[in-house]
Amino acid sequence: MQDTATADPAPKPVEISVSADGVLRVGDQEFRCALGVNGVIDANDKTEGDGKSPAGRWRLRYVMYRADHRPCPHTKLPVTTISFSDGWCDDPNHPDYNRPVRLPFDASHEKLYRDDDAYNIVVVLGHNDDPPVPGKGSAIFMHVAKPDYRGTEGCVALAEPDLETVLSLVEYETYITINA
Repeated sequence: MQDTATADPAPKPVEISVSADGVLRVGDQEFRCALGVNGVIDANDKTEGDGKSPAGRWRLRYVMYRADHRPCPHTKLPVTTISFSDGWCDDPNHPDYNRPVRLPFDASHEKLYRDDDAYNIVVVLGHNDDPPVPGKGSAIFMHVAKPDYRGTEGCVALAEPDLETVLSLVEYETYITINA
């Protein structure tokens, strides 16, 4: 029988923190990141298309990546590939709002198979998804930043090597906290 006084404590869950000035921290590492082009807003005030990142604590759900652009990222999160027919519904009036959809799709949506590199890696964040509230924001991801780190539509974006590093550090029960 193991002596509980000398047993190793349970591992501390991995937490990611993002400051409103664009610094992402995980463990003792820091990375530059881009946030919403219009800043950060309390998640209760988030609206579809406002260009703001929602402040709050969100679970990292799963990873999608472009297998035609890069190898599979090393992570303990579930991983799937992005295909030409993958989209994300951003129509607050559609029953599939803030859900992945197959293209072609009749309602408003975002194409995940993009011409740029922004979605070479996409981490789906658990914002407004359990269940989705129409109009409270969709497609809040962690993804690859533009070279100039210009603002996103509400996501958190990092340089691709930095995103790869972050993914190598996370666990299945990892959360990201976006601070206002």
